[in-house]
Amino acid sequence: MKHRGGTLGSWFGRGAAAVAIVAAWSSSLLAADPQATPETPTQSLAQRIEPLIKAHKGKVAVVVKNLKTGESYAYHADDVMPTASLIKFPVMIEAYRQAAAGQVDLDSMITLREQDKVPGSGILTDHFTAGATFSLRDAIRLMIRYSDNTATNLVLDAIGMSATAETMAKLGCPDTKIHSKVYRRSTSVFPERSKLYGLGSTTAAQMVRLCEDLNAGRLIDPKTSAVMYKHLTTCDDVHKFPRFLPEGTKLAFKTGSVDASRTAAGIIECSSGPVALCVLTSDNEDQSWTTDNAGDLLCAKIAREVFDHFQKQPKAQGPASTADAKPSAPQPASTVGAK
Repeated sequence: MKHRGGTLGSWFGRGAAAVAIVAAWSSSLLAADPQATPETPTQSLAQRIEPLIKAHKGKVAVVVKNLKTGESYAYHADDVMPTASLIKFPVMIEAYRQAAAGQVDLDSMITLREQDKVPGSGILTDHFTAGATFSLRDAIRLMIRYSDNTATNLVLDAIGMSATAETMAKLGCPDTKIHSKVYRRSTSVFPERSKLYGLGSTTAAQMVRLCEDLNAGRLIDPKTSAVMYKHLTTCDDVHKFPRFLPEGTKLAFKTGSVDASRTAAGIIECSSGPVALCVLTSDNEDQSWTTDNAGDLLCAKIAREVFDHFQKQPKAQGPASTADAKPSAPQPASTVGAK
């Protein structure tokens, strides 16, 4: 029997040879890139994130928003949750607001006293001698990069305990409050909230709103927004958002950790646009201080799922970098220990 181009048998022979060549070529590609995985149908954000939430033993709130496309996902977005040291992000905003208004001078010098030192995260308590002096601006840098508790209290001395909550309410974030100084519960201006939430409180929706305003240059002014964004790129907590992100991923974020809560919020740069993400957890069953703490891992896993969803060409998994990260908006437009 004839078939165009030769016998049916010879055609099948050539077809089989072609299949073998393609199979060998595919195998060589996989061998060259062990991280490569077969393409799968696109999953929604809910399909990616909700299995992680359901597997977590504790309360969870999550909000995701692509700041370029508007695509978003929300889970218990308006539930008031503990912030732990995540509240230091709004404290920074208030410090810079007061500086812009002429109420404080970021270059004014602070003298560290022995009685100022508190435990937990940071470097001032263990590595600086009483009598050391540094600027208010540098105290803010320490508060964000190292989540320094002593530096945070010094910033609060300069701006006032109630000011952050008042400004957050004006920005449309009425549930975002710092209640007291760190390890100084007696200073609480919201004693009932202190009992419920500890150092501070917020919602996932309100933290994403702050991230969106920061990215758009609306927090105080574009230049100040860019400065604060740069501070957030220095956050040294590698156990949450950066943990599973590809090497070189740009992100600006702040986190918090106490025994029963792990929190994180910030902006991850993806090929489809900057993405604001907030993950809040509380009442966690896992209250360990290990690198595999369940709350930390949840933050890390959700960040990776969000990145993969919005990244057109996902890269191999590896440590993320915050070096030289810049906001996508118009320009200028972890930590172990009680936090």
